[in-house]
Amino acid sequence: MTSNIRQAVILAAGQGTRLRRDDQDYPKPLYPLRGRPLIGWAMRALHQAGVEEMFVVVGFAREETVPGIQAACPKGLRLDFVDNPEWKKSNGVSLYQARGKLDGRFFLSMSDHLYAAQMVRTLAAGAIQEDSLYLAVDRKLGSIFDMDDATKVRTRDGRIVDIGKQLLEFDAVDTGLFVCPPAVFSFLESAMVNGDCSLSDAVRAMAREGRARVVDIGDLFWQDVDTPAMLGHAEEWLAAQPARD
Repeated sequence: MTSNIRQAVILAAGQGTRLRRDDQDYPKPLYPLRGRPLIGWAMRALHQAGVEEMFVVVGFAREETVPGIQAACPKGLRLDFVDNPEWKKSNGVSLYQARGKLDGRFFLSMSDHLYAAQMVRTLAAGAIQEDSLYLAVDRKLGSIFDMDDATKVRTRDGRIVDIGKQLLEFDAVDTGLFVCPPAVFSFLESAMVNGDCSLSDAVRAMAREGRARVVDIGDLFWQDVDTPAMLGHAEEWLAAQPARD
């Protein structure tokens, strides 16, 4: 089954210094993972779940990143690039650059998160209110590879109460995969302070109006790939999966 959400945005503008090793110097979205660049796994999963058009926000090392992403693009997927000249700022600024590009609701993904198409479908199936933002969350707290690095989420009755890396009380973890309504751009604009805001700032603003909700991914796997240790964990999971194209 495919989703009826046909557009997606992937944020790929940052530098990603923590993943770099002395012997390898790739832009983070192009870091090799089991035969394809890191961003290629998210592109593949979204396309398999029904996405037909994708906007990738780029910034750092654009001249190298764009051709690498083009080479990883699944057949049949329309690919467009959005430039973020302020890529050193928070990730909310990257998403804000895509305003005016989308026709309606869209998926939002980080370029460095690994997940399968089933997680995209699960999120889409649960995103039933078209004016709300939905975040795919993991409630399997004992299985989180690096909880200190994770973005925590506190929820109540399916709604987001608070979100952030420093939360002390939480019951879920942000997987980096969202369904966003067009209104997210207005919330980003309102959350800007000195021209900067994080995605979590906009989510908190939407949560205050009861428009930020969660979908539990259940037993599905995902992995944020921020460090060499996280990359190794992702490689182990992929190695255990049945061979696919």
